Amino acid sequence: MAQNGSAHNGTAQNGPSAGRDAAMPRPVEGLQVTYKEIFINNEWQRSASGRKFSTYNPATGVKICDVEEADKADVDKAVEAARAAGRQGSTWARMDTSSRGHLLHKLADIMERERLLLATLESVDSGKPFLHSFFVDLEGSIKTLRYFAGWADKIQGKTMPVDDNFICFTKHEPIGVCGAIIPWNFPLLMFTWKIAPALCCGNTVVIKPAEQTPLTALHMGALIKEASIYPKLVNILPGFGPTAGAAISSHMGVDKVAFTGSTEVGKLIQEAAGRSNLKRVTLELGGKNPCIVFADVDLKKVAEEVQQGAFFNQGQACTAASRVFVEESVYDEFVHRSVENAKKVVVGNPMDPRTSHGPQIDQDHFDKIMKLIESGKHEGAKLECGGFAVQNKGFFIQPAVFSGVQDHMRIAKEEIFGPVQCIFKFKTLDEVIQRANSTEYGLAAAVFTKNMDRALNLCSALQSGTVWVNCYNALHTQAPFGGFKMSGFGRELGEYALSEYTEVKAVTIKLTKDVAESRKEEGAHQ
Repeated sequence: MAQNGSAHNGTAQNGPSAGRDAAMPRPVEGLQVTYKEIFINNEWQRSASGRKFSTYNPATGVKICDVEEADKADVDKAVEAARAAGRQGSTWARMDTSSRGHLLHKLADIMERERLLLATLESVDSGKPFLHSFFVDLEGSIKTLRYFAGWADKIQGKTMPVDDNFICFTKHEPIGVCGAIIPWNFPLLMFTWKIAPALCCGNTVVIKPAEQTPLTALHMGALIKEASIYPKLVNILPGFGPTAGAAISSHMGVDKVAFTGSTEVGKLIQEAAGRSNLKRVTLELGGKNPCIVFADVDLKKVAEEVQQGAFFNQGQACTAASRVFVEESVYDEFVHRSVENAKKVVVGNPMDPRTSHGPQIDQDHFDKIMKLIESGKHEGAKLECGGFAVQNKGFFIQPAVFSGVQDHMRIAKEEIFGPVQCIFKFKTLDEVIQRANSTEYGLAAAVFTKNMDRALNLCSALQSGTVWVNCYNALHTQAPFGGFKMSGFGRELGEYALSEYTEVKAVTIKLTKDVAESRKEEGAHQ
């Protein structure tokens, strides 16, 4: 997913550098990884167990470094710190709201200063092209911090007229300790999506980055400390889902957990939260997103936009345009254009500015994608191009285009999370609505047409949390993001996110007799 614009803003099909001036950003040379330990109470600490795990560069398969592995004991320590920081009477609880906003702005300023380093670290650890990290992930992360910094002193309750002699108003208060578990596909972006609204609303945070991509989250610990954000507010615990993640989800001292990842793991987190203290849960899960193309569009432009929606971030995006429904009369031309575009994708070294497509995250994920590609061929879809391994090192896949895809096939039903574009044919509006909604997911959808009546009809009919019209992956910090059905519940970003990080308290005050009689007299005179 891209934020504050479509996924290809600042990129072109033949490489991210097209259209930009000569002063292109360059990765940091000789990158040294400084932060590899657990971050609790603004201090770097060894794991209680003494264990470490390795993180690898997916472009080369070479180990980057070893990182301290957090477990239940470390989660206990982090939660204790976070609870102390948010306790009534603490410095954080007493802080005025505008000062919270100032701290978030200061953190954003420091991220701007360290933008090259963070983008380099993100690309080394996740494999995404450096220019994508710099122009998409860092841009979105910084804007997220600034957006919620602006909300810090604007979270307001309401005053309600009630019967009899009472005054009633509401207050929006912090939930408490917010646990966050984030994925490997957008490590830094998801880090800021979680901490920014939580801190804006006055909460404290215990966050676990994905074990595949812990490095930018850990580096953010150093920037948080430099920004003078109070100790214990943000605690960063690199580790594994079944241990550190499970401990956060089930911890009695965690008041809310926010998770982005697979639907399967989301179910486990909700179950653990229910078994413990009925903590609040928000889940942003998988997607099998329909993208509907009508015959009245500019096929050249739309074919490019849709394919970038399918292949952006190596197809490793929950919003990926994974089911493309094309009107029958233009189907063959659309397939032809998609194949020609796919052949121009530059797969290779993420640090090369000509590269538009990096590796998959690891061997297991690479193998899963390749098996799904084979299943598509076996079940009768036509592999028009791509779908094979590239190079003899790293986890590169040449982006694949399938035509003749049928709704019953695995590639039509399962979330591939890789560079595989599946193109379907449809005849009527009613037919495509029914087929688009025939999935357990409901995260995003897109419609391409010049007919706005038809577009608005589809916006109402499609069962998804986001519908894009004549664009794709157009996410903005100001707009809510989240899913229907098995794509989860709750919303991130925008004003809607604030309700996920606050409790609403109703305060009712009984008026004294004198005041009550005065109000009655005023009413009588009027």
